[in-house]
Amino acid sequence: MTFLLRTARESDLDALYRMAKGTGGGFTNLPPDKPTLASKLERAANAFARPDDTFGDDLFIFILENTANRRVAGTCQIMSQVGTQWPFYSYRIGRITQHSKELERTFRAEMLTLTTDLDGSSEVGGLYLDANERSAGVGKLLARSRYMFIRSHRARFADRTLAELRGAIDDAGNSPFWDGLAGRFFDMSFRDADEFNARHGNQFIADLMPKHPIYTALLSDGARHVMGQPHYSGRPAMRMLESEGFAFTGYIDIFDGGPSMIAQTDQIRTIREAREARVVALGEEATGGDHLVSTGRLSEFRACLAHLTETDDGVVVDAEAAGLLNIEAGDTVSYAPA
Repeated sequence: MTFLLRTARESDLDALYRMAKGTGGGFTNLPPDKPTLASKLERAANAFARPDDTFGDDLFIFILENTANRRVAGTCQIMSQVGTQWPFYSYRIGRITQHSKELERTFRAEMLTLTTDLDGSSEVGGLYLDANERSAGVGKLLARSRYMFIRSHRARFADRTLAELRGAIDDAGNSPFWDGLAGRFFDMSFRDADEFNARHGNQFIADLMPKHPIYTALLSDGARHVMGQPHYSGRPAMRMLESEGFAFTGYIDIFDGGPSMIAQTDQIRTIREAREARVVALGEEATGGDHLVSTGRLSEFRACLAHLTETDDGVVVDAEAAGLLNIEAGDTVSYAPA
């Protein structure tokens, strides 16, 4: 395994821009705009350099590198808390039950309510992996390394973590949910609104959208059908999140209707199962199964998949992984089953 997860650097701008152009739209955290990406990298550099280990308004960006050819193969992000620069808006799917005595009938209506319930949560997002690298556990390495970083810097993150999955978008880049709801109040396409949100935030939604609940029966069939459904390419990511303990609890994105998955941070499986140990040896004695292994703090954080064997005194890590992580006997690593 030659893939290494490391922290992003300013020199990664061109690679990030290449990946942003390949997302196909709907990736608010990875917009295809170089100035915006450069600003995000600068913000991440400040977050990695912040010395006090406290809860703040940080953005952490990571890069997945194929060390065999030095090519950037993927990226992911963690936001320490959302809803600081501007409110974090979601729609909450709810239901209201009404009974008519005269008709002797009970009516149950589904409603969407604009809410900021998720303000203050940490968020994992911005995950992108080149299509030709989506095999051999690389996607899990990219996604789960974020939880290892959170565990190693726990004081910097909230007690609740969310992950927004991209909603249904057609081949032309249109969103049935946007067209059926918000698009009726704005003279702009989904693509234009999504790009504006990526650069300037979604306060304009709160400024112009109606504040009262919306009966979903008034929406088009296409909009109702995709509420809470991920983009077809995001279904594996949804299953991966569910395996980590995330759940869909009725919150959806205000632009494309994609599901917001939520978990209690300390109950995320990787965080709960990870352990720390001293490396007692490197090399062929590491005959155990694959593990996700990480080391280093803040800008020095690194993670990869490794063969790891537990002993009474610590752990043995295979030599190739040790080289990727730049560790030697006596160092301490965090690890979790792959």
